[in-house]
Amino acid sequence: MGSRFRMKSFLAPRPLSIVLLIALSACGGGSGSSTATAGSSGGGTGSSASSSGSSTSSGGSSSSGGSSSSTGSSSSGSAGTGPASALAARIGRPSRLLVGLGGDGSVPSAIQSQGLSPDIYDRYLVGAGGTSDWPTWNSPPGDYVNVVAAEADAMGAVPMYTLYQMASNGDGNLAGLSDQTFMAQYWANVVLMFQRLALYGKPALVNFEPDFWGYVQQQTTGGDPTKRFAYVDIAPDCATLPNDATGVAACLIRIARKYAPKAVVGFPPSDWGAGTTAAVVAFMNQVGAANADFIVMQTLDRDAGCFEAQTESDCQRAGGPWYWDETNATHPNFNDHLQVALAYHQGIGGLPLVWWQTPLGVPASVAGSTNHWRDNREDYFLKHPAELTAVGGLGVVFGQGAATQTSITTDGGQYQALSKAYLASPTPLP
Repeated sequence: MGSRFRMKSFLAPRPLSIVLLIALSACGGGSGSSTATAGSSGGGTGSSASSSGSSTSSGGSSSSGGSSSSTGSSSSGSAGTGPASALAARIGRPSRLLVGLGGDGSVPSAIQSQGLSPDIYDRYLVGAGGTSDWPTWNSPPGDYVNVVAAEADAMGAVPMYTLYQMASNGDGNLAGLSDQTFMAQYWANVVLMFQRLALYGKPALVNFEPDFWGYVQQQTTGGDPTKRFAYVDIAPDCATLPNDATGVAACLIRIARKYAPKAVVGFPPSDWGAGTTAAVVAFMNQVGAANADFIVMQTLDRDAGCFEAQTESDCQRAGGPWYWDETNATHPNFNDHLQVALAYHQGIGGLPLVWWQTPLGVPASVAGSTNHWRDNREDYFLKHPAELTAVGGLGVVFGQGAATQTSITTDGGQYQALSKAYLASPTPLP
């Protein structure tokens, strides 16, 4: 599955020490007017992993889903009082920066064979209106949701679902919004997802439609979501909502609250949707993203080395540089990205941040090769976790954006070592 990415020029950022001081002293406030940007993208592989999903599981029988492992307790011994800590408690996790896994290479057997205990386990739900949509992957229809929940329970994780139905007609194709048949099936699938989560009966995270919001902002007059028509009132639960992109967001939240109140939901801003971070923040607020529970942060949808090499079909993309400077001396760098994260956190309801589909590549001086690409985001994040919590971070979910990327089975044990070291001395949530 393709995903949109635009690398924009970087403005001189404020020093990170100032950024972190602001975050600690004014968490949840501020205007979110930072203009520094770091290229990010959603999208993903969209694989159904249906081979893992026999239909025998309802997903709700394990008692391990809401508990933390012995490695997961906060080193502070007490919970924080901020929004990230509150949401961690709501989903049954400890008050520390959470770490998770997802994507093609993070299958249960690979996770368990390395003795890993992720806090979050993420899978895609893809398709609306076709014969291979996610509800068809198992029987009864929609049972894939509970298959994933059972897998998460088995490893002591909270399940996370990335709803990626809007791309069914092609990446960036918004024609489905005005197709009554497509949207009727779209809403039926959304209801089914949350009905299956109600059967699960435990907390879960849902990531609503990566890339879609960026395309709406780009392709709509004035970037105004009220000017993008969408069939919303055909959903029985949303008859009173407007037929536009704001109604789409409101309907997603309404259905979640009605059918699966234990689920927590978040929207992923697309930093390429507008020329400035402030414009993206304003758009997401107009959409209604602040009415959700968290914000989905993104870094890059492939390992940096894959874009550098340009040898894979799913890494044919102009732009760069793709590899961020971990010394924060030249651009792009991690300070740049953290400024954007802080702007989203402060500007969109003070909601906590969950980084998603963060690449698993290993730092190196050369680009690499298929499934062994270089990247330094995982290395930096797990070695500097306090920088993430200081800008509103709740957790980081690592995973492949395509089957050709580095995974936990091809990273030479990097994730195993870094996550173990982090969990031995975890960073508490403020």
